Amino acid sequence: MLTKLNNVRILANSSVLRLLSTQYQQKNDSFGPVVFHKLTGPDKGVAMYGLNSPKDRNALGYDLIKAMREVNQLLREDTKISVVILHSLVPGIFCAGANLKERFQMSDEEVAAFVRGLRETFIEVEDLPMPTIAALDGVAVGGGLELALACDIRIAAESAKLGLVETGRGLIPGAGGTQRLPRTVHLNIAKELIFTSRVVSGKEAKEKGLVNHAVPQNQNNNAALEMALNIAKEINVNAPIALRCAKQAINEGIQLSIKEGYEVEQKCYEINIPTKDRQEGMISFIEKRKPVYEGH
Repeated sequence: MLTKLNNVRILANSSVLRLLSTQYQQKNDSFGPVVFHKLTGPDKGVAMYGLNSPKDRNALGYDLIKAMREVNQLLREDTKISVVILHSLVPGIFCAGANLKERFQMSDEEVAAFVRGLRETFIEVEDLPMPTIAALDGVAVGGGLELALACDIRIAAESAKLGLVETGRGLIPGAGGTQRLPRTVHLNIAKELIFTSRVVSGKEAKEKGLVNHAVPQNQNNNAALEMALNIAKEINVNAPIALRCAKQAINEGIQLSIKEGYEVEQKCYEINIPTKDRQEGMISFIEKRKPVYEGH
């Protein structure tokens, strides 16, 4: 069943196998700039967040950002989702960065306002309560890489192309790249990548610490997505509230001193203490069986 929420296409009851076998063959134009759906059956709890603007190579323009903000809102409100995979339905492209044709038509004031909104959209992705995985099976440059950096885990095909190329276009990374990249790689490496606007392969990105994994591309051009799905399944079997508390503890604590970070960790731990899932985790261990978590 296919339903629509303003600018977002919501695809229901889709299996992982059907997704992997058809996503690069269907007429993506008919689905709108973002395709969102939740997996069912044993993979219930995994949500797919698909960028789908083939004419613009998933460039970050008004329509795509509007659709992304709608999906971000859906995700914030859905307590049944344990993990999100951000990927692309456009072959060879994750996100080509800014929509410069659209940007060129803006006044200076409009550019400043748009970039502020773009940064807010990426912060929404970064602040999603559940773990997020970016699957990079193609080009992710400029704002496209900044979007991937907003995710908790990044998987790239070895043939993918990644880079913060803004200085080569007379710009600077404006959607969090100057802040997130130094948190991901050593500061001197981050500066070199930004100052040179160099584009690196997925394999080199792994060596520099930009991505968690780099995998050889397959014939379906979705090797990164396949690995992202495998990691999502590993995450999905764990307690949903514990996952959210762990992410909150990490994200809030990393900004603080060690002592202050301990206090954040304690706060998050105490949120998890009264949950039924915590009891289920202990009982299942004692009974030597797999836990069955319900998210409460």
